[in-house]
Amino acid sequence: MKLILTQEVDGLGSAGDVVEVKDGYGRNFLVPRGFAIRWTRGGEKTIESIKAARATREVRDLDQANEVKARLEGATFNLPVRAGESGRLFGAVTVGDIAAAISQGGGSSIDKRRIVLGNPIKSLGSHQVTVKVHDEVDALVNLNVVPA
Repeated sequence: MKLILTQEVDGLGSAGDVVEVKDGYGRNFLVPRGFAIRWTRGGEKTIESIKAARATREVRDLDQANEVKARLEGATFNLPVRAGESGRLFGAVTVGDIAAAISQGGGSSIDKRRIVLGNPIKSLGSHQVTVKVHDEVDALVNLNVVPA
């Protein structure tokens, strides 16, 4: 199935790209969630408009992304979690928890899909998490996991 992506999809492409995916993936996941539209010959105009809008946004967004990166890297965010006596957590810290801690700690609202965790966080203490602010800008966020 040939689709035109309307948003960035990890491992597949960015907005305006024409991709070939399996029928079920496109029909049941990408199209209903609004990540893609079906490719048609008339859709070529849509591709051009999406790419033009993305190009004008990127220049503006790159400056803003650098400002957000400086703000995120300059602060330390506290994340209270339930933990046992030995310092092990009941479960693990999720990207949703991290996004909520950043927004509550005075940082900007970050989409949880932009947060990259190398290994799951399962202990108290200081941790570093990567946030993809922009395609070209990554911020290293200091996260302090404390007992609730």
